[in-house]
Amino acid sequence: MQQEVTGLKIGVLTFHRCINYGSYWQAKCLVEGLRARGHDAVILDHNALSVNLAEWRCALQPVLPTAVPKSDYPLYRQKVLRFFRAFAALPRSPRFALDNPTEMEDYDVVVVGSDEVWNLFHPWYGKCALFYGDGLQAQHLIAYAASFGNYPADYGLEPYWAEKLRNFAMLSVRDENSKMLVRNALDIEPEMVLDPCLQFALVPEAREREHPQPYVAVYGHNFSASFIHEVRRWASSRKLPLVSIGYRNDWADEQWLTADPHDFAHFMAGARAVATNFFHGCVFALRNAKPFVCETSPYRSAKLQGLMAKIGGEKHLLPEGAPAAAYQECLSEALDPGILQKMERLRRSSNAFLDRALSLSKALAHE
Repeated sequence: MQQEVTGLKIGVLTFHRCINYGSYWQAKCLVEGLRARGHDAVILDHNALSVNLAEWRCALQPVLPTAVPKSDYPLYRQKVLRFFRAFAALPRSPRFALDNPTEMEDYDVVVVGSDEVWNLFHPWYGKCALFYGDGLQAQHLIAYAASFGNYPADYGLEPYWAEKLRNFAMLSVRDENSKMLVRNALDIEPEMVLDPCLQFALVPEAREREHPQPYVAVYGHNFSASFIHEVRRWASSRKLPLVSIGYRNDWADEQWLTADPHDFAHFMAGARAVATNFFHGCVFALRNAKPFVCETSPYRSAKLQGLMAKIGGEKHLLPEGAPAAAYQECLSEALDPGILQKMERLRRSSNAFLDRALSLSKALAHE
């Protein structure tokens, strides 16, 4: 009698070693979410020296084109080393070369996604065929919360890349731009799912509270003068200090450049409000039901607008020069309960998609 397969051997393919709080947490949340379902899930630990060097150079000069003062280099270096320790604790596969996936172990299913894995414009991962499924040692491929990042739907997908996506048994994306690219290239309607940081449990390691007093979290860099003016005015009127995490913003009252991913999660959960221009700044504000404002930028506009359109949070995206009343409303008022309700519905539908995809993989594993 054939023994019943109770759990799948799953590899998660994503950008898991970026020096970026959002990348870390979406990778961790996805792999832990799969493990909580009873599967043997690990992050596929791909490695390339050229990618590592590019990532580390960026991490030491993260606010370009703003110049990084020499005094900040040791702080950013400490941040990088703390990320390395966090990476080491993730459930990972044996390491293999990014350009030689034949070194991989075999998997029942590989889940690709929860980051800009299909972004053809990415400065060091762009046009890496591995993330389109090439060479993956798996019986079955699933795309979960995948994104094309700032690669616009108007550009379309060349047949070379589109055909590779046909190898995925089930496809889901996390933003409207990515949905349009898949729809136009493959003539299928991929499901829209939540970012793993909003879908799954997120449990950071215990920390002593770094900032016990009320504060406003500032997450991002190179904000416009008008955004800075309005956020400072609002925080000053309430005698709330502005604390910038992960990146230097000299207009903030405090800088915390050395925070690791677990520090970040606690910090965002403890904030009175959030001022950001990053996608995961919004995600963590939403996860913790915090008032927030986000300044849109060309690089992140597609995924930011896609997220807010899904949950009815468009008013939190403020263009340069937005009036003071918009900041007042978004930062002073509690998050609209309707946003939280829509996220809960999306959480249920996202879980249902993943359950269907994994059931299909389990059926193939029985054959």
